[in-house]
Amino acid sequence: MEGLEFRTQRLKLTPLVASDAPAMFKYRSDPKICRYQSFIPSSLGDVEEFIDNLQSNAFDTTGTWFQFAIRLQESGQLIGDIGTHFSADDPRQVEIGFTVSPVYQGQGYGTEAVISVLDYLLGSLQKHRVYASVDPRNEPSVALLKRVGMRQEAHFLKSLWFKGEWSDDMVFGILESDWKSR
Repeated sequence: MEGLEFRTQRLKLTPLVASDAPAMFKYRSDPKICRYQSFIPSSLGDVEEFIDNLQSNAFDTTGTWFQFAIRLQESGQLIGDIGTHFSADDPRQVEIGFTVSPVYQGQGYGTEAVISVLDYLLGSLQKHRVYASVDPRNEPSVALLKRVGMRQEAHFLKSLWFKGEWSDDMVFGILESDWKSR
């Protein structure tokens, strides 16, 4: 995975490395963040193991997630992560998910990172469709998905048993043709 890097005006997206574990643990274990996340580390060791397990996955390995570090370009500071999941059933479709540290939310970094990944997936790799699943109570993520041009495709009521309760699930998606014509 060395060499796979995306750059934006303010960010650099690279594969996560072991030294990212402390910063990732700090924001991933924040109650505001983990409310809508399935990966909730209870220790630094959980994050170290998570990153170590990612090392065995190539970026486009079907059926697995690959997580990129979202870094400030000037300092290299880890401020979040963005994942891609190439479906085992149809690798022409890719799911994305993203997390930005609360300290860096509301500054456009998430939007910038998602646009960069969408441009690569739908532009360079010519994938057919990219989609994201989000809890509708996660209003900042819903707004981000709309902002980057993804459309709401579904709203499933009480369809997921998540953290001891039934939760709604919204699915947003964008087609390669829509991305290229924007």
